[in-house]
Amino acid sequence: MLLDQNRTPLFDAVKYHVKRNAVPLQIPGHKHGNGLEEYRDFVGENVLRMDLNQTRGIDFLWDPPAVIAEAERLLADAFGAEHAFFLINGTTSGVQAMIMSACKPGEQVIIPRNAHKSIFNGLILSGARPVYVLPEVSDRLGIVLGVTEDSLAAAIKENPGTKAVLVINPSYYGIASNLKGIVEAARQNNIPVLADEAHGTHMHFHGCFPVSAMKAGADMSAVSLHKTGGSLTQSSALLIGAGKVDPGYVRQVLNLTYTSSPSYILLCSLDVARKQLATRGAQILERVLEITRWVREEINKIDGLFAPDKGFFEETGSFGFDETKLLINVQELGLTGYEVEEMLARDYNILIELADMYNILAIISIGERKEYLEALVSALQDISRTAARRGTKKIEAFQFNPKVVMPPRDAFYTPKRSVPLEHCAGEVAGEMVMVYPPGIPVVCMGEIITEEIVEYVKMLKREKCTLQGTADPKADNILILS
Repeated sequence: MLLDQNRTPLFDAVKYHVKRNAVPLQIPGHKHGNGLEEYRDFVGENVLRMDLNQTRGIDFLWDPPAVIAEAERLLADAFGAEHAFFLINGTTSGVQAMIMSACKPGEQVIIPRNAHKSIFNGLILSGARPVYVLPEVSDRLGIVLGVTEDSLAAAIKENPGTKAVLVINPSYYGIASNLKGIVEAARQNNIPVLADEAHGTHMHFHGCFPVSAMKAGADMSAVSLHKTGGSLTQSSALLIGAGKVDPGYVRQVLNLTYTSSPSYILLCSLDVARKQLATRGAQILERVLEITRWVREEINKIDGLFAPDKGFFEETGSFGFDETKLLINVQELGLTGYEVEEMLARDYNILIELADMYNILAIISIGERKEYLEALVSALQDISRTAARRGTKKIEAFQFNPKVVMPPRDAFYTPKRSVPLEHCAGEVAGEMVMVYPPGIPVVCMGEIITEEIVEYVKMLKREKCTLQGTADPKADNILILS
């Protein structure tokens, strides 16, 4: 039976509840904003009236019998999934639930080394043991790409008994592996495939993007509707495909970390964003692709800049590419990506998504306006004209695969001590060290810290990158296992 994707059952129920204006003798304590007047005056009364407690008429998130259940069915239908769950703790909670659902303590899961910190936290929560697959690299851009089918197949062969394969679709930079091929390789060994699609929500709704996890036949997928699908920050979804995964068990796992006080403001934004994607997604994304291709062409006219297109990644490694990730290589300017990011923010009031040593990344999404991108082009033209061209730096794609001496969960519970960064080489990390964004750890707890890692972290500090994961905010000291 075809579902009516024009419906928004949860949003309609909440709007009715707001209009009803019932006497609020329950939490939240601000009581329609009366107890938070300054905030209400800025954001508006409707937002505060939508801030409801789980109650009759608007359903219960952890075991919904009514409007949330219907809204989740519509969500699953929109993405071609068998089941779907609303998430209001970001895709992080979905990624962790996938790992915890697929792996018991001590069981192995194959993951790419360039995984997000949420995956490593999922290893701690589940007790699973990681088997890392190194992605390919691009010397032209100085970034890692994706994992290949061959490397994935080799990891499966070398690690019999593996309980799951986790893939990133696409990476923060928009690069996607051959997901159909990976799913087939895993399926031949009866291994479920889990997909971190934090940056790929939109890909399901237009044919010009890399294939989505559900279309590729993956078993589970965590999608950040708030990143590229239009919902509010922190709202995401967990999708279940047909086959190996028991949705009832996944619900139990989610309930371990679900809040008992979910935000209906976030939940309603998911309901409306799903409707928009399902009914008008292709049309909206066609417009997004038009302005994306325009801006990439304009940037490639600027001296010293290179914005790779889909063809570049297909030629360099047969990888797919999400065109809405506007990756711009700035190496020929003699500037680092970090310096260009700072200049854009300081001098032009333009905020980009992330920077690394050689690139900046802007996200183009369904809410894009061409004037935003015109401002970016104008700013980059100015920067190119005034760049000192200090000489081209050699690009090296930093990729570490430290020796794992202890599973992340065991390392998490092992006593630790703080040691100056310069004295950490040869020690076992007791915490993650990462740049955020993108949130990919340089080293994880339970891994040997090498001299190369120490020097790389020092370089990141010199470039004033935002380092996270360390108890010491400045990362002058690192926790190691005692």
